[in-house]
Amino acid sequence: MSLSIKEAQERVDNWIQTTGVRYFSELTNMAILTEEVGEVARIISRQYGDQSFKESDRKKDLADELADVLWVVLCLANQTGIDLEVALEKNFDKKNIRDANRHKDNEKLR
Repeated sequence: MSLSIKEAQERVDNWIQTTGVRYFSELTNMAILTEEVGEVARIISRQYGDQSFKESDRKKDLADELADVLWVVLCLANQTGIDLEVALEKNFDKKNIRDANRHKDNEKLR
């Protein structure tokens, strides 16, 4: 199944309106986003880094945790009136101009 960013924003909004009762405040969602990013960091530090897994961490799924991060980002975009498809296109334009040669010229990346 393919899902555009716009469709994802609409589906999250529909879920919030029908099942979630209402959006949490932007500040609460920012705190939730921080928690979710922390969960992603925990998995990555154990799976790809030097830390060992605690028994309670072994069942955590990176894909699910990344989806949780995306969910909250979509909520924040909806709440603040941001069309993430438009914002992402503008971000690509910015990076293509600003970073056109930056990474190619970076000795550390060779």
